[in-house]
Formats: sequence, C-alpha cells, structure tokens
Amino acid sequence: MCGIVGYTGKKQAAPILLDGLRRLEYRGYDSAGLAVRAGNSLTEVVKATGKLYHLADKTDQGRSLPGTCGIGHTRWATHGDPSLINAHPHVSGNCSGSGKVESDVVGVHNGIIENYGELKEKLLRHGYQFYSDTDTEVVVKLVDYYYKKYRIGPVDAITRTMVRVRGSYALALMFKDYPEEIFAARKDSPLIIGTAENAVYLASDVPAILKYTRSVYYIGNLQVARLSPGCAKFFDLNGDEVALPVTEITWDAEAAEKGGYEHFMLKEIHEQPAAVRDTLNSLIKEGRIDLTAAGITDEIIRSLSQIVITACGSAWHVGMAAQYVIEDMVEIPVRVELASEFRYRSMPLNENTLVIVISQSGETADSLAALRLAKERGAITLAVVNVVGSTIAREADHVLYTLAGPEIAVATTKAYSAQLAALDAFAVQMALVKGTVSREQYGHMIEELLGIPDKIGRVLEDKERLQWFSSKIANAHDIFFIGRGLDYAISLEGSLKMKEISYIHSEAYAAGELKHGTISLIEKNTLVIGVLTQSRMIEKTIANMAECKSRGAYLMGITTNGNFAVEDSVNFTVYIPKTDEHFVSSLAVVPLQLLGYYTSVNRGLDVDKPRNLAKSVTVE
Repeated sequence: MCGIVGYTGKKQAAPILLDGLRRLEYRGYDSAGLAVRAGNSLTEVVKATGKLYHLADKTDQGRSLPGTCGIGHTRWATHGDPSLINAHPHVSGNCSGSGKVESDVVGVHNGIIENYGELKEKLLRHGYQFYSDTDTEVVVKLVDYYYKKYRIGPVDAITRTMVRVRGSYALALMFKDYPEEIFAARKDSPLIIGTAENAVYLASDVPAILKYTRSVYYIGNLQVARLSPGCAKFFDLNGDEVALPVTEITWDAEAAEKGGYEHFMLKEIHEQPAAVRDTLNSLIKEGRIDLTAAGITDEIIRSLSQIVITACGSAWHVGMAAQYVIEDMVEIPVRVELASEFRYRSMPLNENTLVIVISQSGETADSLAALRLAKERGAITLAVVNVVGSTIAREADHVLYTLAGPEIAVATTKAYSAQLAALDAFAVQMALVKGTVSREQYGHMIEELLGIPDKIGRVLEDKERLQWFSSKIANAHDIFFIGRGLDYAISLEGSLKMKEISYIHSEAYAAGELKHGTISLIEKNTLVIGVLTQSRMIEKTIANMAECKSRGAYLMGITTNGNFAVEDSVNFTVYIPKTDEHFVSSLAVVPLQLLGYYTSVNRGLDVDKPRNLAKSVTVE
C-alpha cells in the first residue's frame, strides 16, 4: 500500500521519480504527488488525484520540474478521503496544493500513525495549523516542531519523532536547510535505498529502482537514513551511525516488464513453470532435499510436535493446502491461522512448535506481527518469502526463499505456486526424517516434484478453451467453487482469483457443506466449479454437484487425466496431467487463474490493478 520514491543526484529528478512511481502502481493508490527542489531554491510540490498519468500530464512527464533532488508518492487513502488536499507530499507550513512552498520540512509517508489525534492536539497548542485530514501532515509537522524547538539536525529531529509516534511508517523527508539531501526512516513498512555513482535512490520496493541500480540497502526497523548524491548513511534511534550490508539484486530487469504480454498477470501465469523450477532446484540437490540454506536441520524436524501456519490472502490458501499435505504425509497436527486473527489469539505454543509465516513481500503487517508474537511465545519460526532482506526474512529464525522473481500484478500467481512448491518439498523432507515415508517413496516424490514445472506448461497449452469458456460466464452474478480435502484448499484460491479481478461474487465451500445452507443460493444457471483431483473423494463431490445441477446450476469440473466420469457429470471439463495427489494444487490452480484472468479481460476491467486492492498490505 502506498508507494514512495526518492532521488538525489546529478540528473533531473522528476522524470526518474515518475518512472519509479509507475513501477509501484501495482501497490494500489488513489492519488500521487512529487516534491522537487533545485539547490537552494524553494521546493516545488505538484499533486494529482486518480491515475498517475494525471500527475505526468501536469508536469509534462516531469520535464517542467527542474531540480536534482526530490521525493514522490502514490497514496492509498487511510486517514482522509482520496483528494488533492490529502494527497502527498505534505508540508510543515500551510500550503495544501501545488506550487513552490516556503516550508522547512516536506515529506511523504506510507503506514498509519495510530496516535496522530493526540499528536495533532499537541501541535495545535503550539500554534500549528492543519489543512488536511491525514496522519502524514501530523508527523511532518511533528518533525518540524522538534527540529525548531531544540535547534537540532534532521536526524535528531526524526529520531525524537520516532520515539513519540505509535504505528507503522516509512518516511521520506526533505529539509529546506539541507539542499540535495533526503532523510528517511522506517518502522514496519518497507523502504530500500539504492546507490549508484553520484546518485542515491529511495523506494518502497525493488522494481522502482531496478532500472538504475542493483546495489541496495534494507533500512532496519527504527533506523534513519541520510542520503546525498552517491552517499547513504544510517543511524539508530540514539543518532549513532550504523553500518548496513549491501545486497545485490539478482533479478533480471526485464522480469519487471510485460515482455510482450497484454498484462503482467498473464505474463506471471506463464512464468510459473520457471518460478516453480527455480524454487525446487534451490532445494533439491543430487536427488535429495537440502534445507541447509534455511537452517532447518534433521534435529529440529525430529523435535517438532505441531506446526502452525499463519498468513493472509493467497498465502493463507497455500497454508491450507500445506496443512492437508503435511498432516497426511508427516502425521503431525497442523493448524492454519489467518495472521490477522493469530496475533490476537492466546494459542498454546512451545519450543516444539514450528510457526510457518508465509508472505510474498516479507512485509505484510499482520504476518509480521504474528511472527513476532510466535517468537515471544518461544516457538521456532520459519519464514517462506520471496524477497531477500525483507523484514519477515530478517526476523524469522529460519527462512525458506521462493525464487519467483518480481511479481507486479496485484493478483498473485507465480508467487503462490512457488510457495506451494517450497512447502511441498519441505513436507517431503519432514516425512523422510520423521520416518513416515520410505526411501523409495521419498525418491518417487522428488521425481514427481521435479516434473511439476513441465506439467504446468502442459496446462497452459489448454488456455484457449478456458478463454472461450470465460466469455460464456463473463456476465455471471455468482460463482461457487467446491471441493473436498486438498481440493477445497484449491477452491479457496480459485474463488479469490475470480472475485478480486473480475468483481463477480464468488465463494469457496467444502463440498460436503453445501447441504448445510449454501445450496439454498443455487438457482438456474448459477455456475458451480468443482475441483476433483483427490481420487478417494471424487464420487462424493460429483454427487454434491449433481444436487446443484438438479436445481438448475451449470457445472464445470477440473480433474486429472483419466477421470472420465467427471466429463459425464458436468457441462464443461478441464483436464490436468496426473501427478502425485499431494502435489496437484500446483497444477489445478492454473486453470482457475486463467479463468479469472480471461473473465476479467472479457468484462473490460483493469486486470493488474483491481479496484480497492493493493499488492503489499503493510498496514492493519
């Protein structure tokens, strides 16, 4: 949520800032703005509501804003409606719109300041006036207050502010008295610094600056950065300078481009074979699963008595699938909890509990809070993340990295599949160590895992049929996804893909629960999609679908090759290649992703940036 960019160097800043904001559009936003200054001249602020092209038009693609130092922002409204007056950047003075400003401090912010009301009252007592409804204006003016009251430098003014505020934030600030410098701070919201010769870049995420540099710093929690052309320095809350390691980004810059596809989502669906292959190859070496890089030893696995998986959204659906696989294969209890609920639960955890936290970005606010709670209660923690150096990766005891590369579309596809592959491999290794599978079974399962990428490719070859079918259902009002066991977990993700990008109401149900109320919603031509990959439960799910058909429903089934009884029972059938049934989620989800994608396209919607959604949810 929200995107921050910054640049200070020798080139004109505004075009670079706009380019960075374009690459952060996937995060979701309702307004955008820039603040740029040239040397000792006044800072010029320009804002626009709506899509980023409005801001680009206002500034002639940035060319009308001179200056080599600046910050930019795309805002996702939290405090205050989406409006020009609430758009960032915000200033310490009383200028609410566009133009040159006299203010001593100008800033942008991602996050939520929980005690902004209390801080606002304090500032009102000291003569400050407010023009917006945002918590950001409050924090910018609080920095200004400490800066002037104690006659201290920007770093000290910012650290005093950090001690005073409660909540989450990534801040980027410019001070009138410090031309060509940007100051930044973070707590629980992502922020990275990229360095190049005579230039420094600031951003919420790697794609914004990947075009310009591959050398980045990940600012630690409760740290401050001071940035000048070609130089980045970091400080702790005491104002003492700290050294941070440089991380080299290995992503191909083209991975963050559409590469000839109409949408990022379609491109990322087609990148799933590579994402799964790369993730599995990082874990499977010389015919065995090696968890050394994650720090998971056989001794740790043997000590485990229970597993708790916590995540949000699609990552939670990965956890649901992993629950079925691990319990069946490893024979230890697994619980799957929404991170937003886990953090408020009094769940018994101990040193023999493994808490797995799944997050593509590694910055998801609720998942990060759940991780910290698990650590406080003495559990072993394992992060499954896609971003090296992310907060969750740094704070977890152990990290299992997925190698999906940058994922730009809001609706996750390849990150989901890479997470599934990583946890399936983890389950197989656990089963071997726990003695619940033989060496022969272990070898067979590894072969099956390694075959998944090619089989995903074969599923993608059938996309034209799904494109045709989506045109028939594009005007549907309700869609129900059903399945049993692992098929239910797959249904959850299929339903989410449909609703989040096509805006068609859809729900997923355990098939056996239909008769306990939900079947009352079935009427003529209601689409019911059955996931039928688990052989011992196919007949029961077909029976549930027949009940829907008798009430007028139109049926679609997804099953593995050879299950021809499904075709005889439904109106439209999609076949996927056979594989070990533990790993079928990676195949069965692909037709559902394509169905959601093509339905959204047929409805003329913005596939990559669906309304009201953000890629990375960094606030509660």
